[in-house]
Amino acid sequence: MHGADDDRARALRRVKWAATLLLVGTAALFGLARWLEPTHWAWGYVAAFAAAATVGGLADWYAVVALFRRPLGLAIPHTAIIPRNHERIAENLGSFIETNFLAPEAVEKKLGEVDFAGQMADWLSDPARSAALAGFVAELLPQTLAAIDHSGLRRFMGERVRAELARIELAPLAAGLLSAVTESGRHQRLLNELLGALDKLLTNQEALDSLREKIRRELPALFNLYRADAYLLRKIVASTTSFVHEARTQADHPLRREFDNFVKGFIDRLRSSADYARRAEALKQDLLARPEVTALADGAWDNMRAFIERDAAGDDSQIRRQLETLLVNVGRQLARDAAMRAEINRGMVRLLGDFVQKQKGGVGRFIADQVRGWDIDMLIGRIELTVGRDLQYIRFNGALIGGLAGLALYALEQAAKAWL
Repeated sequence: MHGADDDRARALRRVKWAATLLLVGTAALFGLARWLEPTHWAWGYVAAFAAAATVGGLADWYAVVALFRRPLGLAIPHTAIIPRNHERIAENLGSFIETNFLAPEAVEKKLGEVDFAGQMADWLSDPARSAALAGFVAELLPQTLAAIDHSGLRRFMGERVRAELARIELAPLAAGLLSAVTESGRHQRLLNELLGALDKLLTNQEALDSLREKIRRELPALFNLYRADAYLLRKIVASTTSFVHEARTQADHPLRREFDNFVKGFIDRLRSSADYARRAEALKQDLLARPEVTALADGAWDNMRAFIERDAAGDDSQIRRQLETLLVNVGRQLARDAAMRAEINRGMVRLLGDFVQKQKGGVGRFIADQVRGWDIDMLIGRIELTVGRDLQYIRFNGALIGGLAGLALYALEQAAKAWL
């Protein structure tokens, strides 16, 4: 024992000596009063008080000692209560803490007093702390990627991704994507791009020369003598250019309406046609089975890992800087958003509350095992140091209350004698 324990031990010893001296004093006073009782009637009252005080002090001494050990070493029943009930105390203490201290209402109330989100926001809003956290994460990234490479996790993840892709029904997915495109009218932008490409093609001299050569080969030789190929090419180009210009400039052009109908019909067929579904499924399976897809995924992983390793090793890491900025912004945004903080706090209370409820049985058993494993003498010593002085004052109170009770009874006895 050191410090405060030494002081408590000295104080306990002083109180024990005082209580014992009081017991000895009341016994001596009783003997003296009995000896002097014939000399004056008042000594009878003193003797009655001293006798009852001695009995009360002895009874409370017995009660206090019986808590921790056997009085005078005698094997009296129901003594040494704490040592004999060591096992039961351990079980009851563990059960009491599990039932009362870890009750759902008590735990949720205590957790509700903690502003988890506020503390998180304050912590992240500090640039120095966010920088330290970002640096820690950046240092862990290369090690994490290396661990993934050396374990079977990379292969497992690749297999799971391919398995999930294989489960996707491609035709309905494509129909949904195209529907989203058509609802915003973006398919008309695609038509504009196609018309623009066709317009550029019609002004490309090499393309025109190639087209004229094809026309020349298809025409009879007589027509070529009159340069009919050039005439036809001019007519085709002029008509096509005019048609393209009209289609590009007129929102209600028949070509645009026809394109709308084509896209909508294609979407409907993707949704409902079993033939389209089979074709899309065959295409998907063929793509997933090709080694190029696996090589592409592996190459993307290797490139990403190489970039992260190079960046993390540099003094001016982009990842670290961006992560630091992100963390600071998250902290500041969280500090401004009271509703989000309240939602996070409610989530933390539910999460930690559920965790405590799932683990409280283990906590109760842990406490019971710890108390059960304590040395009983050490346990008694700790209890005596903690509450021993108060227990010794029970002896003072017992002597006083007993003496007063004895005095009252003796007075009633004398009154009854005088009355009779």
